[in-house]
Amino acid sequence: MMPAVRILVVDDHPIFRDGLRRLLDAEPGFAVAGEASAPREAVDAVARLQPDVVLLDLAMPGGGGLETLRALRAGGQGAGSTRIVLLTAAIEREEQLAATALGARGIIMKESATSLLFECLRTVMAGECWLGTERVRDLHTAVQRRAGPGRPLLLDALTPRELDIVAALVDGATNREIAAQFGISPQTVKNHLSVVFEKLGVSTRLELALHVLQHNLLATRPSTPR
Repeated sequence: MMPAVRILVVDDHPIFRDGLRRLLDAEPGFAVAGEASAPREAVDAVARLQPDVVLLDLAMPGGGGLETLRALRAGGQGAGSTRIVLLTAAIEREEQLAATALGARGIIMKESATSLLFECLRTVMAGECWLGTERVRDLHTAVQRRAGPGRPLLLDALTPRELDIVAALVDGATNREIAAQFGISPQTVKNHLSVVFEKLGVSTRLELALHVLQHNLLATRPSTPR
């Protein structure tokens, strides 16, 4: 008999956490290893419990799920065997991009049927990904299906500043965060990204980031003097 999938439930609402615990513990093959209610608490719990899956609320005080993902990645905990699944009532494209870039293996809506939640968890444990209501072999495939084929990415067509912005985008930064990092306005960031999209033949931030991540295109890029 296979051991139960150990799950850490991270949400700032105690009643919701309790409901998820009861739901998961009642389903064969799943067991709740622990709970957390805030990003810092979640990071500590992952280090302590080493769960198979973290079921992580996107919207929490103190930075929410994205901040938790950043902290896990910074500590090296998001790169191991623990899979991260975002549980959310709503998600914007930029948040989807950031979550994907930071290592989330699944995104599921809170309004989903219980059976879909279980299928999502089993899917990520099988090494695949889950987007909304469907499994995908990888997130790159999902984006290609939605966005259509594009030209191959040629990062040597970009200026050093554009490369810096692409790197920050892949790290999950928003336009406002990129602007603050490089001392430019959010509108200037938006203008740079429009040029990048045109040069590289992509149409969304998500498509750009996933191409770059899949092909590891920034790995050998020399750092740009500030």
